[in-house]
Amino acid sequence: MRSALLMTMAAASLCGCANIGYYFQAVGGQMEIWNRSRPIEKLVSDERTDARLRERLSLVLKVREFASRELALPDNRSYRKYADLQRPFAVWNVFATGEFSITPVEWCFPFAGCVAYRGYFSEQGAEQFAAGLRSQRHDVFVAGIPAYSTLGWFDDPVLNTFIFYPDAEIARLTFHELAHQVVYVAGDTVFNESFATAVELEGVERWLSHAGTREERAAFDAMQEYKRGFVELVMKFRGRLGELYASPLAEEEKRRKKTETFAELRSEYLQLQESWKGFSGYDRFFAGELNNANLVPVATYSELVPAFRRLLAENGGDFRRFYAEVKELGKLSRDERGARLGANVPGAGQR
Repeated sequence: MRSALLMTMAAASLCGCANIGYYFQAVGGQMEIWNRSRPIEKLVSDERTDARLRERLSLVLKVREFASRELALPDNRSYRKYADLQRPFAVWNVFATGEFSITPVEWCFPFAGCVAYRGYFSEQGAEQFAAGLRSQRHDVFVAGIPAYSTLGWFDDPVLNTFIFYPDAEIARLTFHELAHQVVYVAGDTVFNESFATAVELEGVERWLSHAGTREERAAFDAMQEYKRGFVELVMKFRGRLGELYASPLAEEEKRRKKTETFAELRSEYLQLQESWKGFSGYDRFFAGELNNANLVPVATYSELVPAFRRLLAENGGDFRRFYAEVKELGKLSRDERGARLGANVPGAGQR
């Protein structure tokens, strides 16, 4: 812990005084997680552990073993401890764009490179930072995040923020975060998150074939269908907004058409939802005022997923071969990676 603290403080000094407060909250948040972490095996064997929690932690151990054995994900000490943070999310990420842009603002950090969000361990800290961005006329979106990865630098624990999710969701999050430890390209958030999402999807399908029930498979398949519809809808309107912002229209006209476009997005979502037999999982996305920044995480986590899934299939579903090829792609420039992965993938590379 001390070495991590010193490393982070050194990074803060390199990045200027304006970032020192941000880095100190990051250090404090990470140290709180470490201090609250307890070995899962000890909690499972302890009769004082709540029975429901013990059952979920036992599941995590099975998922964790499956991840390394069947998906070639790192066999290390990550996700072998549990921490109750006593809050609903691990971090709150701030996403931002210009008023007339679908391209996310990026923030650059040591080791992680430039990323399309800025994370805070408290909602208040995230909202304060977001308020400053809004005062500069940025479009801003603050999202609570249940899990994150330290990219293998430290041993990430399982958190209360997702431990009571359905089995498939626990598996999905575990596979996703471990995937970041396999491949991470500094400065390319879309590449990293789309890769991890592709790993999680294939991983959950194999997990359900291994340990899932018919009902769990049906629920997962239905959820994927809802997600596909939601992503396709958002990406369609993201493309329309990109064309609008690139047009020669005056700002006032762009602003008017922007408002109309988001109203149409909301209207089409309501039409789509009518076919979902009561599923309302994306209502929260549409609950507040929509802006360009709301679209950032949708694109970030999905834009290159079809290309990565195709690449895995081309490698016969062999994860080790797949990871090796993705690592080679990671050595290329962002444009070269986009060209390789973007072939025949609608919307890929659109910034």
